[in-house]
Amino acid sequence: MKNNNVSLITEMAIMAALSLILGLIKFSGIWAQGGSVSLEMVPIFLMAFRRGLKAGVFTGLIVGLLQLLVNPYIVHPAQLFLDYPLAFALAGVAGAFAPSITQNKAKRTVFMITGIFVGCLLRLLSHVASGVIFFSDFAEEMNVWLYSFMYNGSYMIVIFVITSAVVILLTNTSPKLLHTSRKDLHQVA
Repeated sequence: MKNNNVSLITEMAIMAALSLILGLIKFSGIWAQGGSVSLEMVPIFLMAFRRGLKAGVFTGLIVGLLQLLVNPYIVHPAQLFLDYPLAFALAGVAGAFAPSITQNKAKRTVFMITGIFVGCLLRLLSHVASGVIFFSDFAEEMNVWLYSFMYNGSYMIVIFVITSAVVILLTNTSPKLLHTSRKDLHQVA
């Protein structure tokens, strides 16, 4: 049991570090108030699908805290919480859609895309709430909810598409990424 806990903590730390590194390689594009596109969500989703809901949420939380330390954009303590630890922890909810080792490739793909969609949507909602509360001045005459949703959605849609493609490609070419033991690997379809 202790070996399993050490293995889990080690995997979470490695995935969080990888996520941090991938988050440093980003395309900022048109998003002036902190939005950007990177592959930082890939390790969170891989961990969520590999180890489940709790591991996904904790890995996301660690990633959010690391992002906060390395690359913060802070205007208020509540915005800090919504945009960093909460947003990334919510992405880890994708673990609720972790595919089974007995599912065929098509079913695993559907589960993972659904999980990535839910994780990205929950992260988006956290960023939207932050935008409504703290960046409403940018909306000018537009409805602040619509503005925040459009602004944050514009980069989260791109993140969803790119992350889905990368996760599916990685897991289809190396199913070992989804399983934690040698026994599991022998059962991969």
